[in-house]
Amino acid sequence: MPENLRAFVAALPKVELHVHLVGSASMRTVTRLARRHPDAGVPADPAVLRRFYTFRDFDHFLTVYWAVQALLRSAADIHELVVGLARDLAAQNCRYAEVTVTPYNHLLDGLPGDDLLAGLASGRAAAAAEHGVELAWCFDIPGEKGPVAGRETLVFALRNRPEGLVSLGLGGPEVGVGRAQFAPFFTAAREAGLHSVPHAGETSGPATVWSAVHDLGAERIGHGTSSAADPRLLAHLAEHRIALEVCPTSNVRTRQVESLAAHPIRRLLDHGVPVTLNTDDPPMFGATLNGEYLAVAETLGLRRAEVAQLARNAVHASFAEDTRKQALLAQLGGVA
Repeated sequence: MPENLRAFVAALPKVELHVHLVGSASMRTVTRLARRHPDAGVPADPAVLRRFYTFRDFDHFLTVYWAVQALLRSAADIHELVVGLARDLAAQNCRYAEVTVTPYNHLLDGLPGDDLLAGLASGRAAAAAEHGVELAWCFDIPGEKGPVAGRETLVFALRNRPEGLVSLGLGGPEVGVGRAQFAPFFTAAREAGLHSVPHAGETSGPATVWSAVHDLGAERIGHGTSSAADPRLLAHLAEHRIALEVCPTSNVRTRQVESLAAHPIRRLLDHGVPVTLNTDDPPMFGATLNGEYLAVAETLGLRRAEVAQLARNAVHASFAEDTRKQALLAQLGGVA
């Protein structure tokens, strides 16, 4: 990779729109939490932890993800995780991020709701003060747990409405988990002023993306890579400026695509779909935001202007305040 492109990517002010709080836990953070909670069974030795993070398939990834989540037992644990994420984002020159949090799973694991909210609030404040990173929240429904999880997530979100909450999401396995069953919760969330950002089309086909758009009023799609197989869907996404939160390294590591060269991102861009680059669960996949930009630029042979446009796409697709967007775009203009 030419050093001048590497420097250019590093200098770009960036926005991250698809990163899971639990999956953002760095080796440093997980090691500290594993030593604090040895009964969780998560390796505290960095070398063993790296092997623990070597995924065989998507199901194995989920197993590791749940194990790490079991380390989060107090407001202090959540705070440490949030600040660790902010530290890593700042190192990538990321200025703003919308972070996916799944309250229902934390509550099931026994973490009091007040502790979750306190950790998010104090971590968010520290992220801004210590690292210059503004964090916003997407409260995510774990789809595999059904409508009860949708209802409880919505109630928790609207009853508490923490500062920085901007959207309602839907994650977890897609196959066998129809999007339409969650429609009432997304309708209520949108009526309350939250945005709709469900996962769709990561491990299933274009029909799931269509359902996310029609049934859930999706304003952005988490992943959405299978949209590339449906020309009519591509045209719809482009026309209505429904952005895709594309996570290339994640797709390769979970075996959703064979390689970055085989990734449909080129087809998405060629059809005018607003594509944003994101890391999903960065330490678990060995990903960084700079690395995603560099890998895509190199694989697709993008010019600097095209790389900068990917960064602009993320700003435009974010739910940041307009003044914040304009400031970020101005900062981008100063580099690109």
